[in-house]
Amino acid sequence: MTNDQPWGCSAPPAFEARNLGRSPGSGAAPDDVTPAGRSHAAAAGPPHGPTYKKWQAPLAGRATALHAGAWWLWALGLATAASRTTNPLLLGMIIGVAGYVVAARRTDAPWARSYGAFLKLGLFVIGLRLLFSMLLGSPIPGSHTLFTLPEVPLPAWAQGIRFGGKVTAEQLVFAFYDGAKLATLLVCVGAANALANPARLLKSLPAALYEAGVAVVVAMTFAPNMVADVVRLRTARRLRGRPTGGVKAILQIGLPVLEGALERSVAIAASMDARGYGRTAEVPPAVRHTTNALTLGGLLGMCAGTYGLLAAEGAAYGLPVLGIGLLLALAGLRLGGRRSVRTRYRPDRWGPRAWLVAGSGATVAALLIYAGTRDPAALHPGVVPLAAPTLPLWPAAAILIGLLPAFVAPVPPVPSEEASR
Repeated sequence: MTNDQPWGCSAPPAFEARNLGRSPGSGAAPDDVTPAGRSHAAAAGPPHGPTYKKWQAPLAGRATALHAGAWWLWALGLATAASRTTNPLLLGMIIGVAGYVVAARRTDAPWARSYGAFLKLGLFVIGLRLLFSMLLGSPIPGSHTLFTLPEVPLPAWAQGIRFGGKVTAEQLVFAFYDGAKLATLLVCVGAANALANPARLLKSLPAALYEAGVAVVVAMTFAPNMVADVVRLRTARRLRGRPTGGVKAILQIGLPVLEGALERSVAIAASMDARGYGRTAEVPPAVRHTTNALTLGGLLGMCAGTYGLLAAEGAAYGLPVLGIGLLLALAGLRLGGRRSVRTRYRPDRWGPRAWLVAGSGATVAALLIYAGTRDPAALHPGVVPLAAPTLPLWPAAAILIGLLPAFVAPVPPVPSEEASR
């Protein structure tokens, strides 16, 4: 402090700047201090963080949320891969990949809890397929008889169908492979339901499909909301000391669940009516007929191409037909969007992370389709003679590409302790 400075006042900024970085007893400022009082490193800007942090997945929010369509394309890619094989080891890997991504990137929203219900549904499908195989028989011949059920004689008009009889190990293994493939398809759809926000998916639909999209989204959200209502009511009954199992408890829980579903339906109908849902604009007849022709032709082409991809011998023509049908359908939807007079508020952006997520599922599907043409025996293990399935290496490595969304998709926010309680 100088002699002409009054007590209790701080030194002027210029004085502090000149003495910045000066050690006691030193007569001059160090060399790395600029005349403005900042070091060369500080003048250049704030220090940059590690490069790897730039590539880390951001926290999910309104601006960084992943496009809902990317999750569905990723799940449909896994489902397409599952439809190309009956190898239980590869199907188990697909289920594991879908489950890991769901565990890493799902939120605490009501629809995110539906994944467990789809897993149970898949187990139920496998059990039902095995039961039908035991009761109705199977065209697979087998020499390893496990047991014999009482056979019921059927009338003459039911020739070729039997009820009961001999049950072999070969027919049960074949039924298990077939049921596991269908269960894997359901699990992939459940993963998409658990990860994609149905309301945001509705905002991304083309204007021509808005009416149909509302119905689909309402139908998709019915099951997750019903599962959440059942969990909430069972928890309430458990806290009150009432039983949560048995026929009587199910009947007592079912009535409030149906009542809540009816109230939600009435609320949705009222909100849709208040927003002017269903209004259309005047479109010339020529444009309307062209739209119908393009959309119908595109949908037929997509159905034929999808059948070709799913069939064993149609992979050669399935992809071109699917691409042509997709282009026609998009052109029809573009023209049909003129009938809609609605506006979209803050549409979701399709960014690089959405491309990576959707591309990982498409890559898995393409590689499994290619593997089916190169080595079909590895993807479809035989049951006659009965042999243990083997794990093909590069198709298994291709399935692991589906884990990419667990590392590039935005990280869901962690709920606070108060919210979790």
